[in-house]
Amino acid sequence: MASTSVSRVVPASPQKVWDLIGGFDALPDWLPYIPESTPLEGGRVRRLTNPNGEVIVERLVDFNEAERHYSYAILQAPFPVDGYVSTLRVHTVPGRDDLAEVQWSGRFTPDNTTDDEVVALFTGIYRDGLEALHKTLTA
Repeated sequence: MASTSVSRVVPASPQKVWDLIGGFDALPDWLPYIPESTPLEGGRVRRLTNPNGEVIVERLVDFNEAERHYSYAILQAPFPVDGYVSTLRVHTVPGRDDLAEVQWSGRFTPDNTTDDEVVALFTGIYRDGLEALHKTLTA
């Protein structure tokens, strides 16, 4: 099993960041790669569409409002992995109430590719996603 994690400090309080990204169906609010999200099964599943029209279906597997994190598993996606589980987490920055650290991590098993290739793929997705979040918060 392979894994990767990317963190980024963003210019907003942890609660403001969580209010933006903490909803399982909120990706289109801050992530340009996902312009469309449709909640299914009472919000426990989301059907995402990327700009190329590819569909990604994910299931919420853990949610903690108080600790500001959630985890999800991919059920269907155009990615060469199996057993994908990812966590999006908002941390406080000690001594600062105007900043938050956002961590996006995942673990997965490559499918017909190498660990290095899928780690690079998801590291790039997470890095670009957190950059988009930073831009959304500073717009």
